Amino acid sequence: MEEDVVQILDFVGYCGTGKAYCSDPDCQYKFGKCDSDNTPAGASTLGDPRPILGQVPYNTDIFACTKPNVVALTYDDGPYLYTSQLLDILDTFGFKATFFVTGNNLGKGAIDTAAPYPDLLTRMVAGGHQIASHTWSHYSLDEITTDMRKQQMVKNERAIANVIGKYPTYMRPPYSQCYTAGCQADMQSLGYHRVYFDLDSTDYLNPLPSQIQAAKDAVANALATTPHQLAIQHDTIEQSVSVLSSYFFSEIKKKGWTGVTAGECLEDPQGNWYRTPGTGAGSGAAR
Repeated sequence: MEEDVVQILDFVGYCGTGKAYCSDPDCQYKFGKCDSDNTPAGASTLGDPRPILGQVPYNTDIFACTKPNVVALTYDDGPYLYTSQLLDILDTFGFKATFFVTGNNLGKGAIDTAAPYPDLLTRMVAGGHQIASHTWSHYSLDEITTDMRKQQMVKNERAIANVIGKYPTYMRPPYSQCYTAGCQADMQSLGYHRVYFDLDSTDYLNPLPSQIQAAKDAVANALATTPHQLAIQHDTIEQSVSVLSSYFFSEIKKKGWTGVTAGECLEDPQGNWYRTPGTGAGSGAAR
């Protein structure tokens, strides 16, 4: 439904100013200035070398883990209002997660300058979690040009590096849309692993208190049928954080499994999860 609304608004050409009109991903970038037009401070990473790091493939879509007895916990679209609470819950269970972060969408401001997001990114890395890219402003990568795709990635790289001193090698396409040859070639040229999922929590379909039980049922059913190990949730959905996550984590523990990052579930050393700005070399340590 959200994507249909965007297409209708673009076609009709409604105009206005303020958060309701200028916040990505719904902003009509063809008609005016959007949040995504902002560029983080610092040198662009577009020209950085992108050497291959490790054994995880860059030339294919990734839907499943290789490590047994784990579930990769991944959260899209944040950081957001509920991310701090999620980090607390992860700490309680001793689990790790991958955060596929967007740089400037939902009217939240840029993640490298707008509080509390720099502190949240720093806390993620300090807590052993993984930061990955979900683009700068959550556009469908299949629907924009090569230049726009690359800017969506390198702006997010710069913002992330402004906070933690490095930028990711893992990404998840918004709307799970990077199926064109052009998009896949662009992500490979920028040195990204394209990570999808095989365990859909359905939290985005069931965001209300009256609906969240359906998401709990979805994760329980998925865990009962292996191998479903690479999960997706959204830390922009309050019920997904406050209700679903604790339930999901408890079900994982009942199996004798543990919650890990996407990098760990793919048996990829932490030094390969990030690159150093300027050199593109692997960088496992925060600044």
